[in-house]
Amino acid sequence: MGLFGKLKKAWFDSITWEMIDDDFYDRLEESLILADAGMELSVQAVRELRDRVYNDRLQRGEDVKDALRHIIRRKLEVGSAALDTSTTPTVVLVIGVNGVGKTTSIGKLAHRLKKEGKKVLLCAADTFRAAAADQLEIWANRAGVDIVRQSEGADPGAVLFDALQAAKARRVDVVLCDTAGRLHNKQNLMNELGKLRKIVARECPDAVCETLLVLDATTGQNGLIQARQFKETAGLTGIILTKLDGTAKGGIVIAIADTLGVPVKFVGLGEGIGDLQPFDAEEFVRDLI
Repeated sequence: MGLFGKLKKAWFDSITWEMIDDDFYDRLEESLILADAGMELSVQAVRELRDRVYNDRLQRGEDVKDALRHIIRRKLEVGSAALDTSTTPTVVLVIGVNGVGKTTSIGKLAHRLKKEGKKVLLCAADTFRAAAADQLEIWANRAGVDIVRQSEGADPGAVLFDALQAAKARRVDVVLCDTAGRLHNKQNLMNELGKLRKIVARECPDAVCETLLVLDATTGQNGLIQARQFKETAGLTGIILTKLDGTAKGGIVIAIADTLGVPVKFVGLGEGIGDLQPFDAEEFVRDLI
């Protein structure tokens, strides 16, 4: 079983692949919707499959599965799933609402990047939530990387400025910046994200600046609403999808990519420091179907 094998049951338990009739398509559409792929995407995918089965005269269940794999894989091809670390430093702003696993994901990502040989610096720009910097420092210690922080209530932009100066002086490869948890409909907090991006552009004009939105996979279509708002305001370059190991159904991965045109770059598949994995569309589809 691959990384995503445990998601299968939420999708295709009721499907009989050798009986390609109207009931088959109805069950498949229902399964996709229940798996959080969304109504519009599910209807479209099944319509495409119908056409493919008819035009190519597919009869074997395995051929039908291959056709569906191809359709879903194509919907996931919306840009590179790899984190762009081509500049020194590369700056990664990590954003999202409270409770989705944002700080934890930063710690796990720091661990992964360090294992790849990168010099990593954490920036504790979440200065609003009590003990947020303390939590990030715990993860910095676990990952064995440095951290730049100030006192609670400090200006987030000032913390990021200090981190960027330190990154340039120390020849840091990647700066991972934790930001305050914010609701997608709180305009003042969303505007602050724009200020952070301006600081990066001013202090490190040649640096790649990734903006990764952390989403809780168990929130399903509500996560898609969040992502749409964040994309409009913050200019997302990718998604970190957490809690894909629990009750999440997985279809939200396809819905995000297809609806927003934003690639899922990492997925959280457990609680351990090594459980943040790069998203692999090929493996996802293969395990799923």
